Amino acid sequence: MLRGQVSVEEESQNPPAVGHWKPLMPSKGDREEPESGCQDAGGVHEPQSTEQLNVSRLRSSSVEIREKGSEFLRDELHKAQKELKLKDKECERLSKVREQLEQELEELTASLFEEAHKMVREANTKQAAAEKQLREARGKIDMLQAEVTALKTLVITSTPSSPNRELHPQLQSPSKAGFRKGHGRNKSTSSAMVSAASQNVAPEPASRECKEVDSILFAEFQAWKESPTLDKSCSFLDRIYREDVGPCLDFTKQELSELVRVAVEQNTLTIEPVASQTVPVGKVAAEECGGPNGFRSQIVTKCALSGLPRTCKHRIMLGDSGNYYYISPSCRARITAVCNFFTYIRYIQQGLVRQDVELMFWEVMRLRREMSLAKLGFYPSEM
Repeated sequence: MLRGQVSVEEESQNPPAVGHWKPLMPSKGDREEPESGCQDAGGVHEPQSTEQLNVSRLRSSSVEIREKGSEFLRDELHKAQKELKLKDKECERLSKVREQLEQELEELTASLFEEAHKMVREANTKQAAAEKQLREARGKIDMLQAEVTALKTLVITSTPSSPNRELHPQLQSPSKAGFRKGHGRNKSTSSAMVSAASQNVAPEPASRECKEVDSILFAEFQAWKESPTLDKSCSFLDRIYREDVGPCLDFTKQELSELVRVAVEQNTLTIEPVASQTVPVGKVAAEECGGPNGFRSQIVTKCALSGLPRTCKHRIMLGDSGNYYYISPSCRARITAVCNFFTYIRYIQQGLVRQDVELMFWEVMRLRREMSLAKLGFYPSEM
């Protein structure tokens, strides 16, 4: 269309020479006009009028073609602009969708990483707790095995009917004990004098204790044995707390005495001998705990429970506090007596003691007697 327009314009700018223009298909009016012109003017102006008419026609057709072409181009331009706007909107929408998807993907990735880290932390915490419980369980198993072994040895070697006098030297007769002491002092004498002395001293039969079951105490023990518990509300333990445990653990330092009683009930009290070597420790801690002045050696110092200057050969620790309290032999004997009683009734509660009810009752009475003796100040010399 543009090429035809250009060619028409070129032809309009270069008019043809006069006398060479030949219309291809002249119309009827055209044929008549030259004849009339020839008749009127004699054929002089006929070529010029025909040429002007053709030029005007060409000009009008070129203008019309140009207008139609420009209108078509404008329409195409408007369509292209509309399509571009639609595509821009579509691109903008797609870019927003892409940004939203990227943001959601980032949030999802962050949440997944956070959840994974949380799961790892929980797994590590559970693993550490399980390992701690395993270690504690193994320690308890070892402790229970040692206690069961010691209990078996105690039950086999010492019973209320036939106590082992080697384990309980306080049950030996005074004459035999005096003879042994005299024999120990006369090591430098001859063997003949020793044999003569042994012949002159007649061996005395071992004294036997007379026992009679108290019906009230035995009934309380039987009632407790049917459903063993460590609750102090039952009549059996309530009586023992009032008559033995409470007075035995009633020391001068009331606050520390209460802590010791709680630790004994919870089985968290530790008694250990003082180290023979002198290891320096903090003086403040030693004064607070009633220990030696800056040393852990066996020297005369104040007992943490009685507050009296005594030779402290042992020290106690309450739970896992890490604080040690140095105690005298008398205080140690009282605490040990109460601990032995609680250990035995725990064995009964756990079903580790398989004896007759009367034998268990007499063992409990023996442990109560030890608490009473320790409360009154009696304790073995090896303490």
